[in-house]
Amino acid sequence: MNTLKKLLSGITDVPAGIAWYLADIAEAKGKQDLYINQSPQKLKVLREHALIESAVSSNRIEGVEIENKRIGTVIFGKPLLRDRNEEEFQGYRDALELIHSGSEEIPYSESTIKNIHKIIRGDIWDAGKYKDKDSDIIEKFPNGDVRIRFNTVPAARTGDAMRELVSYYSDIDKDRIVHPLILLAATSLDFLCIHPFRDGNGRVSRLLLLLQLYHAGFEVGRYISLERLIEEHKERYYETLKMSSQQWHEGTHDPWPYISFLFYILKKAYSEFSDRVTGIEIPRGGKTELVISAIEKFKAGFTFAQLEAQCPDVSRDMIRKVLKDLRLNGKVESTGRGAGARWRSKGNTFE
Repeated sequence: MNTLKKLLSGITDVPAGIAWYLADIAEAKGKQDLYINQSPQKLKVLREHALIESAVSSNRIEGVEIENKRIGTVIFGKPLLRDRNEEEFQGYRDALELIHSGSEEIPYSESTIKNIHKIIRGDIWDAGKYKDKDSDIIEKFPNGDVRIRFNTVPAARTGDAMRELVSYYSDIDKDRIVHPLILLAATSLDFLCIHPFRDGNGRVSRLLLLLQLYHAGFEVGRYISLERLIEEHKERYYETLKMSSQQWHEGTHDPWPYISFLFYILKKAYSEFSDRVTGIEIPRGGKTELVISAIEKFKAGFTFAQLEAQCPDVSRDMIRKVLKDLRLNGKVESTGRGAGARWRSKGNTFE
């Protein structure tokens, strides 16, 4: 809530870089409806792909992973779950679907925050409950040393801090004191500094960010996984969070590095959305587009195994067929033979 207090006191020194981001994102948002009115099949594939990537990336950032071959089954099916990790994957999917389908009826409130935590944590004993013991953020070094990176709000103060956070957010949003994107990014920073739950804070923060974006009219997270983009820039994510949390308790912190990072992610998401909707013509169905979308991520080439890991819901035979077709059409090339062959795309798009 200390960042939101800064907003309430009035901000007169928004960095130029933030203003540029806001202008670029506003321009992208202005084209949003045009993109959404494109091919329904493309958008369906993008939604399914984003759902997979979001569940995988947001959990993986926190060290929660499952077998690649189980990802599609766990996310899109109703299987017998094997362990806690699969339960949390499915819980994240459920939370995403709740936000995707009902964001207009879901307020930014304590009950919403606790409910999202309960959904993603499943049957764990403290799901949906604030922490009952103090928990600091620990930084681990390659040599095994550890140190406290940030002292979060004590457990005894967590309830009050969360009530203040929600109240400040509501007041600023209602009075339109600052740009809604600055507001939601500042709220995300405060939430992470409060660190209200024993576990799952990062995942809840990313889901709340998606919810707030929908409230502000930014729909890109439905089609492009913001969680995947954050994971791809994980080091920058943690570095800007570290920079912006320094002196947070005293209220003298600098929130702009973290806010700037989130704007960078949002701008990148809109750019990717535009490229995928307007720049790729796929002659086949959704599985082909999933494979091609995965190929585009590999800037320095890839092996079949690496591509397969990015396409958990696509069979090996289908992946081989797509690669064969793309090679015949001059879109990709390979060096070597067999499982060790390396592939790379030729050109920037698959038009």
